[in-house]
Amino acid sequence: MRILFMGTPEIAVSSLSALIDDGQTIVGVVTAPDKPAGRGRKVKSSAVKDFALENSLNILQPEKLKSVDFLEALNKLEPELIAVVAFRMLPEEVWGMPPKGSINLHASFLPQYRGAAPINRAIMNGEKETGVSTFFIEKDIDTGKVIMQEPVPIDPDDNAGILHDRIMKKGAELLVRTVRAIETGDTKEIAQSKLLNPEEKLKSAPKIHKEDCKINWNQNVQCVYDHVRGLSPYPTAWTTIVTPEGKELMLKVYASEKKDRDSVFPPGTLLSDGRNRLEVVCRSGILNLKDVQVEGKKRMEIDEFCRGFKDLSTCTIV
Repeated sequence: MRILFMGTPEIAVSSLSALIDDGQTIVGVVTAPDKPAGRGRKVKSSAVKDFALENSLNILQPEKLKSVDFLEALNKLEPELIAVVAFRMLPEEVWGMPPKGSINLHASFLPQYRGAAPINRAIMNGEKETGVSTFFIEKDIDTGKVIMQEPVPIDPDDNAGILHDRIMKKGAELLVRTVRAIETGDTKEIAQSKLLNPEEKLKSAPKIHKEDCKINWNQNVQCVYDHVRGLSPYPTAWTTIVTPEGKELMLKVYASEKKDRDSVFPPGTLLSDGRNRLEVVCRSGILNLKDVQVEGKKRMEIDEFCRGFKDLSTCTIV
């Protein structure tokens, strides 16, 4: 088939590479426009564009997906199928164009965790399993008929980065199998409403904003631990550390260790020996911070952080 691929981040590169390795015909790659990034605000291209350039693929970077020029360019490519991995929402003028439809690879076991952040949200909610799904794109986002699914385990100490890589590999394999099935007409798609048990609660995965990353120390230690690992390494859980002088500094927490012992101190109490230990009391249990970054400084292991932060035992965390 003539396949048009759409995607932007690294997770999409794995799927595009798998389709090429499988011998599929990629007639074009649609990805996000180049944009300034980082402290220097240098113009940076997407991971998918970089890969497409290395493989001499035809690249389109539309600002507007409904523009006449873009739609005409798509028509000229004559795609039979559009495959989407981690891209933006498509207008019907685009997803309705190819004769064999448009498919999306989603990083959850649909209909659970529809939305922009399924990997993060699954870990943050303490799930022990998630999955990958392929489905035909319809008008409402992430609601189309499911073609194939594959479960993916979440280990107790996984963070979002580890799970991302596991899903990236599984998802690429599932997308190749899905494309092969569509090519041979051997698909058995099913409505998502039939995949949800009557007593099962539907969970969503909305985009994560800065305030969503703030740590609530009044939760039990397992919830706080899941919050930290579900946001690591990006966008990263954070709290505020207050110095004896009253200066407030954002402290990002990349890794932690939970301790299920009780404390006589109230939630949010900071416990430190000033050398290699920094713990925070939760509503039930204690969280031992292992890998942190205070604003204006580099990311560091907790012993290095403790040595460089004066009067740590007299600080408070909110």
